[in-house]
Amino acid sequence: MTATYTFDVFSSLDGYGAAGGDWTGYWGKQGPELLDHRLGLYGPEQRMVFGANTYRAFAQMLASSTEESDVRDAWVTRMRHLPATVVSTTLEGPLDWPDATVVSGDAVDVVARLKKESDVPLRSHGSLSMNRALMAAGLVDRVQVTLFPVITGRTGLDPIFQGAADFDLELLEHRTLDGRIQELVYRPTLH
Repeated sequence: MTATYTFDVFSSLDGYGAAGGDWTGYWGKQGPELLDHRLGLYGPEQRMVFGANTYRAFAQMLASSTEESDVRDAWVTRMRHLPATVVSTTLEGPLDWPDATVVSGDAVDVVARLKKESDVPLRSHGSLSMNRALMAAGLVDRVQVTLFPVITGRTGLDPIFQGAADFDLELLEHRTLDGRIQELVYRPTLH
């Protein structure tokens, strides 16, 4: 049986994964329903898959955060305690992550092998360039976009699908959280 792979990403309406300027995490739009839903998503057994840059960003954010900051929301703490594979040609273990393993090699080869061998679903939050390559290789089963009600035209960072291949998307699930945040789950197929 092949494990399901979900590319999970937060986005502004104009397609950015983050923003500079005076925006805060979640663009300041998170509410209790979103946070509870995210915790529920990360409750079941699963394996996280990160690229090196996303792993470094998460590790740095967590190391510099306080117990009260957004970075330590319950779902993030749960994510950090799930088993993780970090795909990297530059990092070496051990990592500052409770159950993380570094695997060197091409992400397409690594994830193809993980999908065949894993007894639990695979999930990646962020890791944009890695997930664009995995989508192009047909390895992403679900694209889960949490769309925040902001446009970050001047301050947007990390364009999520810039340089990606063309895809047709089949809507599998959708929900509104906190009356303003949209979660859309799609099955991508190359166009």
